[in-house]
Amino acid sequence: MSQQPRIGLALAGGGPLGAIYEVGALCALEEAVAGLDVTACDGYIGVSAGGFIAAGLANGMTPRQLCAAFIENSAEAPDRFDPAELLQPAWAELGQRLRLLPGLLADSAREVLLEGRSKLATLERLGRALPTGLLSSERFGEALTRVLTQPGRSNDFRRLRRPLVLVATDLDSGEAVPFGAPGWDHVPISRAVQASAALPGLFPPVEIGGRHYVDGALKKTLHASVLLDRGLDLLICLNPLVPYASDRRSTAREDRSRRARDLARKLGRPAGRALQPHIHRLVDGGLPLVLSQTFRSLIHSRLELGMRGYELSHPQTDIVLLEPNPRDAEFFLANTFSYRQRRHLAEHAYQATRELLRQRAAELKPQFARTGLTLREDVLANREARLLPAPGETRTEQALRTLRGTLSVLEARRR
Repeated sequence: MSQQPRIGLALAGGGPLGAIYEVGALCALEEAVAGLDVTACDGYIGVSAGGFIAAGLANGMTPRQLCAAFIENSAEAPDRFDPAELLQPAWAELGQRLRLLPGLLADSAREVLLEGRSKLATLERLGRALPTGLLSSERFGEALTRVLTQPGRSNDFRRLRRPLVLVATDLDSGEAVPFGAPGWDHVPISRAVQASAALPGLFPPVEIGGRHYVDGALKKTLHASVLLDRGLDLLICLNPLVPYASDRRSTAREDRSRRARDLARKLGRPAGRALQPHIHRLVDGGLPLVLSQTFRSLIHSRLELGMRGYELSHPQTDIVLLEPNPRDAEFFLANTFSYRQRRHLAEHAYQATRELLRQRAAELKPQFARTGLTLREDVLANREARLLPAPGETRTEQALRTLRGTLSVLEARRR
């Protein structure tokens, strides 16, 4: 009897925006690929925000359940997760640093007045009074603990039915640490997610066992080799962050307008409204856009190098990478903490992933087929499909839309 194909899932980071993208993309992927159950993979690896989603999937939470909990906040109370939990100021960290300030000022004054050191030389000492992060992840960790300790789930790596690895970076050594792997599986999953998502400057390092850990993306974008080394037939990778390509004009203006109108109809927007504002010069957006583009470019260049390396080191594994279109300004300019924006962005990710699967069908069909999966082009042909109801859509309108979608699927099967 032949061995069952082994499928892994690797989820990169990207903050709340990355988690929203991955939820929408996973919903589209699972619907369009027959035989794929993203809660029953042979291994999961998550970095930063991808660790949050991977932890839910490894605990049996479906993409639709994650959508209800994280995007719609319509899940049962214990499962609801508001991204606003990530906006809590790091008061404890700030207080700890402020207590150091009097002593640091006294030492700096002595060095300048008595020892003759330059004022600039003392700035390094005073820098110790600056907090290592502006926001606290403790409320986030508590909320995640509540979600993962519901009946049928576990906050313990060792009790999961499927292997889960969450990567963080040891701040003092610079080494990547695979929480969930043997020797690192005693750490609570929620704590490992906190550590993996502790972006320096935004969140303070997370202390575990006397060591301090920060975002796992500091070393690599995906860390996919952790799963590949276990022997997989197919690895599906989701990467939410790509550098924005404002100067690519390979598509005619008319084609862009047509696609925008088509997608606007799916998103429940007026067809005449511009769906994606074009950014001609990122410098006009000031420091936030410049930093965002810089960060995205750095991590994506490492991802490209990593993917080429994986293909050479693991030629027996089919690797499928899904990520947003570089020309997609919706994700680049997103406000992820707005409830309305969360819904819109998740829907946008869902529709964009369906479009990507349609475009890459010829390439993806044989890759999926080798592991017993089927890319359902009839499902992808349904232009009425939505992740979430359109704003203001009545139940009757939802039913009619579902009926139209079913008819389009049947029509596609007849062709």
